[in-house]
Parts: sequence; structure tokens; C-alpha cells
Amino acid sequence: MSISFDAEKRTFELQTQNTCYQLSVDRTGVLRHLYYGKRVGGTNMRYLEKCCDRGFSGSPYDFQTDHGCSADLMSQEYSSFGVGDYRPSALAAVLENGSRSIELHYQDFEIEEGKYIPEGLPYVRENRDAVSTLTVRLLDETAGLEVSLIYSVFEEKDVITRSAFIRNQDERSIVLLKAASFCLDFPYGDYDLIHFSGRHCMERKPERTKLTQAVTVIESKRGMSSHHANPFVILCDPEANEHSGHCFGFMLMYSGSHKEEISKDQAGSIRLTVGIQDEGFSWTLSPGEAFQTPEVILSFSDEGLNGLSGRFHRILRENVCDQRFIGRKLPVLLNSWEACYFDFDLEKLLKLADESRDLGIELFVLDDGWFGSREDDHRGLGDWYANEKRLPGGLNRLSEEIHARGMQFGIWVEPEMVNENSDLYRKHPDYVLKDPGRKPVMARNQLVLDLTRREVRDYLFVSISRILEEAKIEYVKWDFNRSISNLWTVSLPAERQGEAGHRYVLGLYDLLSRIRKAFPEVMIEGCAGGGGRFDAGMLFYCPQIWCSDNTDPAARLSIQRGTSYGYPPCTMGSHVSAAPNHQTGRSVSMKTRGITAMAGAFGFELNPVSLTEEEKAEVCEMIRTYHSYEDLVRHGVYYRLTEQEEPFTAWEFVSQDKSEVLVSLVITHLEANSAFPYVKLRGLDPERQYRMEGMEGDNEAVEPLSGAALMYGGFAFDALRGDFPGEQVYFRALQV
Repeated sequence: MSISFDAEKRTFELQTQNTCYQLSVDRTGVLRHLYYGKRVGGTNMRYLEKCCDRGFSGSPYDFQTDHGCSADLMSQEYSSFGVGDYRPSALAAVLENGSRSIELHYQDFEIEEGKYIPEGLPYVRENRDAVSTLTVRLLDETAGLEVSLIYSVFEEKDVITRSAFIRNQDERSIVLLKAASFCLDFPYGDYDLIHFSGRHCMERKPERTKLTQAVTVIESKRGMSSHHANPFVILCDPEANEHSGHCFGFMLMYSGSHKEEISKDQAGSIRLTVGIQDEGFSWTLSPGEAFQTPEVILSFSDEGLNGLSGRFHRILRENVCDQRFIGRKLPVLLNSWEACYFDFDLEKLLKLADESRDLGIELFVLDDGWFGSREDDHRGLGDWYANEKRLPGGLNRLSEEIHARGMQFGIWVEPEMVNENSDLYRKHPDYVLKDPGRKPVMARNQLVLDLTRREVRDYLFVSISRILEEAKIEYVKWDFNRSISNLWTVSLPAERQGEAGHRYVLGLYDLLSRIRKAFPEVMIEGCAGGGGRFDAGMLFYCPQIWCSDNTDPAARLSIQRGTSYGYPPCTMGSHVSAAPNHQTGRSVSMKTRGITAMAGAFGFELNPVSLTEEEKAEVCEMIRTYHSYEDLVRHGVYYRLTEQEEPFTAWEFVSQDKSEVLVSLVITHLEANSAFPYVKLRGLDPERQYRMEGMEGDNEAVEPLSGAALMYGGFAFDALRGDFPGEQVYFRALQV
């Protein structure tokens, strides 16, 4: 079993194939963190504990003369506010008498086979893995507050999930003010922090900083995981790079406001807490009630950032995403947005479909503008019925026309939003989130529907179900185009309004779960103005997410690279768009646009009618090329071959059996008389011979190269010229 307990030393050990996680109960009854990292051969890591009096760090009352057991100096598993630990806490609450001190002590534990499933929240699925779960119960006897820390171990995948289940065992109410999913202390070590910042159209830029004696906060207060701060952080050795060094990753499976706190204290120890954003949060626990925190995915790699990414890619691809979609080929799509925006009718759409079919595109997606009175973004949101003035015969006729052309059909929806100029708002102005007596903040001319309310979710479920039942629709793009503000709901009394933000997210998950259950074969692609909700929580329901509204390939290189640190390429919606690009005005070759889009879930975001014959031929060839590489891209092991500061970006896919390799490269900073682009490949079989295919010229004349040569000697591309020139090369292993 991957979980063991040493009763004499009161130490728990969680083991995966390559990692070890240890925690123990100390003599004061506090659950302490001992170690997380590479396996240590069963050694109890308590030997690393050192105690001293550092001053201004008090001790528990019963140990007041023992100056080495201060909560302020201990490595803890789940810290609490008010009892002498002055670092960021994982748990804060207020009791009925106004007391805010919470003191947790160990009670007991349970080890079970199988994966723990948090109610109402996304989670890492067990699927076919061998999984064991440890539950450690802590209790504040004075407050009557019980906290169960839950650890599920995916032994073969080097992943541990953590969450907390908090129950009020008292006869009086308790109000939670902060309920992080987990806390982790590193008593030793010098680490860098990598987090993923950004903005709309420029998401998930890796930022690496050296930790100092301070508290660093990564957070979103926007009601969504956001474009600005992804709920995924990395701690790594200062010398760690893509291919070597110790790296720890922590990913919150949550799509709402979140907070990651990283502190370095007076003694150099580092604490990380991850969970729901606590600013504006409160949650009342009446007697007997409980609160479940979202799950966090933890992994460690001693093989650099690529090694860590590979672990997250695998667990998300195989245990978070719906396998009905991951395991099969997906159609190449055309989205109508950049082709025509709101300017379309049935004739224009069918012309787009005809051109798309002739190019080899397999799925036609009708974006915004097909419903209600929607002629621009000022009206119609919330009215989920087809505009028959634009679409005579509605979606059913359009769907039949598309399918008659041998293509699949998809639509865009934004269910969580409403325009004031809509039938829904005129009938139910109370359905939105807004403060009483106050005019709300507006964004994109829309308000946010109150998903905390069952009747609002029921309206949306019935409306969307009617659409999916009346027309044959294989794909839905689910958008969310503004941050949440004026977070007040009629569903809660005044003293419980702090619950609205989390209840909104639970309502979203409930709605998505109902739609997934009713229409299991419909692909739902997540979107929030592009990548504003690119998180593991959404991937549980939507196996791919529109990576960014920015389709400029030069920008997408950075966006997709940053996303790849935590999320697998098969989850990234990535499309070939027009030139000049609609977001930046930049013109890049069709070849480079295709190479960049093939690093994700491939599709098109342009008007095929306006393409030249030469461009159409390029698109046809591009689609054939993608189909030949699709399995490799969707299921292969992904490597970033270059560091951020290099003048070109290169990445690689290697098949699981190491028989196929696809290397892509785009020059981002071209100079005259420059060196040849050169990379060392990764993940090959050093003993096998690989033949190169896919570059211009007579590839049959190229001698096979050993995996060892490609990895240790590397590969040099020919000199490239032009604006952001790109190249792909494919290697196939020779039969032994």
C-alpha cells in the first residue's frame, strides 16, 4: 500500500513511484509536516527537526517552558489563526462569542483503498489507477470544530491530491473566514517561485522570482480563476531549468476567486497555502454542517520543469478530462467569429460551410449572434432561442444543412450572462447579481446571472437542453465574458452574503454536471474571453478550453508555452487565424500559423471565402499534416526545448512508445547572419535509429540518426528567413 503509519513514531508516509510525503504527530498533538520530495528509502525525516527559542514566538500553555515547540516555528500540515503562528494561516473562523482563535489537535486517522470524491466539486478521477486515501482528523475541542485532511495518492503517476473537510461539531454556529485547501511548509531550502500572470489576450506568462522574507500573494478576486493569475504555482531550486532540478507544482481545481500565499519567515522556512480567496468570503456552519474545500493536485519532479509538466499533463489528460473525448479523434473545426462576427445570415453561413468542407474542415461552429434579438453585444443574452429572421427554420434547419455537407455542427453560448435588453431580464430582473439600491458595474453591456439560485440554473438547463434536443449539435463553446462584481444575492440573508462567491461556483459546477449527464456525447469547450477560466476545475467538465482570444501566432507561442507548464496541449483550443491578425495587425505566414496551431486542439478562426487559391491549398495540406500527427499531439509526451530568453521557440512531442517524434520551431527574434537554430531533443530511445521526414528536400537520402545522437549531439535546422518563420521535422524510429 502507498500509505503507511508508524504507530510508535506516530508518522505517516505517503509514497508514489518516485516521491515521498511524510507527516507526523508531535508531543503537543499538532500535526506536523516532515518532508515532501524524492523517495528517501523509508527513513523517518523527523531527524531534520531543530528546535530553538527565536524570541517573540510563544509556546502552548502546557509547554510554556519548552521554548522549542512554538507554533510559530513548527512545520505544520494545516495552520490556524490566533494561536501563536504568525505566518499565513490555512484556517480562520469566528465563534459565537467573538473568539477567533482556532487550535487544532490530532484525533485519529483512516486509510482506505480508492479515491476520495468531494461532493459538488470537480476532482481527480480514479479511473483505472490504484489509489489510496488517508484521512487525518483534527479537532479544536473548545470550538467544536473538526477538520479532516484528505490525501489521495496516485502512486504510479507521482501525484497526491489534498483537500480539507471542515465540520461544526458544536451546538453553536461557527463562521469560517478562511478555509484553504491545504498548507505546506518547507523548513529548509532556497526556492524560486514561478507563477503565471497575464491579462486578456495575453494569458499565463511565466514569472519567476526569488523568495525573500516576505509574503507573496497570487490571487484572483474576479469571480473566476482569471486571465491575470492562474491557480497553479511552482516552487523550484534556483538553478532548476527545463531539463534538470527539483520542482514542486501545486494546482487548485477551482474556477472562482482564489488565493495562493507564499511566505518566507525569520528562520528561512517557506509556507504555501492554496485555496478559495478569503477576501469577502465567509461561510456560516450551523451545528452539524460541513464545508468542503476544492481539491489541490501536488506533484514533485527532480527532472526539471519539463518533468513536472509531464506529471501534470498526464494526470489532467487521464484522470481529470472526460475520457470519452480525450480517447478519440476530434474534428478540425472552423469558428465563425472572426469570419463574420455579427454580420451573417443563413446564405452567408452556408457559403462559409461550403468553403470549409472543401478545405477538409469537419466541424462548423456558429459563434455569437444566432439567438434572441442578438445583432450586437448590447442585446439578446439570456434569450436562448434561435433568431429566425437571421436563420429561417432555426438551428434545426442550419444543422441539417451542415450535416448534409458531411460536417458536424456546433454553437456558441454564454449561459451565465444576460443583457438588460433581453426578454429574460425584462421578465426576471431579480435573476442577476447586484446590490440592492445600487446601480451595478457593467462590462461588455452585460450582467451576471445568479447561479446561486436553483431556479436560475433550472431556467438555463431547460433552455440549453431544448436547443440541444431540437437540433443535432455535437459541440458547444461555453463562454464567460466579464468579471463578477456587485456580488449580492437574494438567495442569502445579510449575514451570509460572504457565501455568494463560492455558491456561484458550486452553481456553475451543478449546471455543467447536469448538462454533461443529459448530453454526454456533446463536446463542451470552455471559454472566458479566451483563457480567463483555464483551470483544472473547468477541465473536469470541458476537456478543452479556448486558450486565448489572441490568435496572433507570435503571441500564441508565449501563451501556449506558459499554459503548457501545467496543462496538456490537447486541452488548448488553438486556431489558425487571418493575416493581418485581428488582434495585433501582424502578418505571419500560413505555414507558421499552422505550426503554432498544431501545438493544441487544432482549428480555424478565419474566413475561408477570402482565401486565395494558394492559401486554400496550404490549408488543405495543413489539415492533412495535422491528421497525420494528431495522435502524437494529443497523447504524446510534450517537451519545451528552449528557455524563455532564446531567439526562437521550439517544442517536441514524443509518442509513448518513443517511436515517433515531432519537433516544431518558430524564430521569434530573427537577426542577419545568425547562428543556425539548434536544439537537443528529449525523451527518445538512445539505442534506436530515427529517420527524418517532414522537411523540404529529399528525406530518403538522409541517413538515420540514433536517439542518442539527437539527444546528446542535438539537431540543427537550416537557416530560416522572413517574419516569424517556422519549421517542423518528424522522426520515425526504424523497425528493430
